[in-house]
Amino acid sequence: MYRRLSIVMFPILVVALIGAGVWGYLEHQEKNAILIKAENQYQRAFHDLSFHVDRLHNELGNTLAINTASQDSYKKGLVNVWRITNQAQSEISQLPLSLLPFNKTGEFLANMSNFAYRAAVRDLNKQPLNQEEMATLNALYTHADEISKDLRGMQNKVLANNLRWMDVEMALATEKEPLDNTIIDGFQTVDKKVSEYSDVKWSPSIMNLFQTRDMKMLSGNDVTADEVKQKAATFLNIDPSALQVVENGAGTEYHSFSVSANRGNNPGGIQMDYSTKGGQLLWFSADREVPEKKLDFRRARDAAAEFLDSHDFKNMTAVAYDEYSNNANITFASRDNNMINYLDKVAVKVAMDNGEIVGLQATDYVFDHKERQLKAPKLTQEEARKVLNPNFKVDGEAMALIRNDMKEEVQCYQYTGKINGGIYKIFINADTGAEEKIEHVRKEDQQVQT
Repeated sequence: MYRRLSIVMFPILVVALIGAGVWGYLEHQEKNAILIKAENQYQRAFHDLSFHVDRLHNELGNTLAINTASQDSYKKGLVNVWRITNQAQSEISQLPLSLLPFNKTGEFLANMSNFAYRAAVRDLNKQPLNQEEMATLNALYTHADEISKDLRGMQNKVLANNLRWMDVEMALATEKEPLDNTIIDGFQTVDKKVSEYSDVKWSPSIMNLFQTRDMKMLSGNDVTADEVKQKAATFLNIDPSALQVVENGAGTEYHSFSVSANRGNNPGGIQMDYSTKGGQLLWFSADREVPEKKLDFRRARDAAAEFLDSHDFKNMTAVAYDEYSNNANITFASRDNNMINYLDKVAVKVAMDNGEIVGLQATDYVFDHKERQLKAPKLTQEEARKVLNPNFKVDGEAMALIRNDMKEEVQCYQYTGKINGGIYKIFINADTGAEEKIEHVRKEDQQVQT
């Protein structure tokens, strides 16, 4: 009996062992293939970074060598600098450096990119580079050379010693303070040097591109947790005792209060955030299941507009519309006579079964709503209209305040019309006639704006 059983089971066990061995081998091979692919990607990104920083130095040199009177050639050189710095930034993002302080170099390249872009897009015949900008360009040329040499030095060591980026990733993931690692030490050295560049004078407009929203930017007095609880209770029209308030980020620029409350059978309950300065509502959420859609977009828009008006968001007009899971998400901007202020934006979420407001995002409005003294436009509406494509059929006109690609507040003429089978909004700078922004108007947005 035992012998028969052994005869049957032995081949099965042998096959199982062989199968397990083959499976283990294939798993090992697959893991090695993934590691090799990741290593190759890291190596490519690093060598491309070294190549592009070297090209960046050369392009800056070529630009400085051009006679400033040759505006087209100068503009081309600045565009190339902008393009190459963007490529270098992309390559840095592909390296396993998220746990390594390398932010100064990334910030330096971002500032250089925006400096070159701002200079390239303006009319250099009317507004050539001034002495301070030329000095900045010369400093960038010198420092690009320094960074390029350091990266080439690291590149030589990587190639000579067959260093692996996977070891860098492992060191950064497992060590609180990575010890001896050629690549890590090299990047730390570069970043330290960049942090000490004191001769590069970025303009305030360049620095504003990276300005984060700080609670100190807001007006009003600091509020307490109890004051926030009272504000939230009034907003929700419920008893303050039903609310819980938590303080966030005390002592930081993100200092705020979070308010929460249970809401019947709703598992998510109610969530709100208030600014500590001025006690302004930043956002509100009372998400729930919306089983069916009974309202059309106009009734949802009207419910949202009524809600905003009742909570002191005055003179708002709908500018965008999205719909998903039987919820309408409607964006409003403030309007004063014929001026649409796209900086003062709020988004309202409406449940389309009964028109209940289940969400509000008011951060943009809180930080950007203020009194502005706008100057009279230098161009008339007719003069600005001449800039438009002759084939663009204008259906509507308005004044608009927007933030352009350079994060500048600009007053524009907004023209809505048709071309190439689509509807677009084109924003023409009311002072310079430049096309600041072009937006495609979706079908949903067309409906909510009528």
